[in-house]
Amino acid sequence: MAENAPVLTREGKAKLEEELAWREGDKRNEISERIKEAKSFGDLSENSEYDDAKNEQGWNESRIIEIRYTLDHAHVVDTPRRASKVDIGTHVSITVKPGGKKMEYDIVGSAEADATAGKISNESPIGSALLGHKKGDVVEVTTPAGTKKLEITDIAPIK
Repeated sequence: MAENAPVLTREGKAKLEEELAWREGDKRNEISERIKEAKSFGDLSENSEYDDAKNEQGWNESRIIEIRYTLDHAHVVDTPRRASKVDIGTHVSITVKPGGKKMEYDIVGSAEADATAGKISNESPIGSALLGHKKGDVVEVTTPAGTKKLEITDIAPIK
């Protein structure tokens, strides 16, 4: 595996393949229709619909390139059947010390991280601090919000 190769779970790879198919198919067609419609309005120099559609086309094509690169270079990891330590592909339950706030995260590669969905990267401050630790371990982690102690209360494979 190349040192900077993106890391994906099998589920993450499948989601990217699905997104790529959508972007290369339905999304491209939708944008093409918008461009065609905007061209029919005439003068392109002051045609905001045309400009918007062309900008969206550029963004879509950039995302396609990004996804293809990720899929071509990614190191795909299998979700473990059992999990005795934190690794990519594990679901981790933690308790913040002191205070007792409980949180749960799926540890994934950076290409599929989505903090709003509880998926944190193995490269994030919390993800990297938890890697390799076992249930019952207390890990100190420095985040933008300050230093915290996290107790690992459970580890399981991502479902």
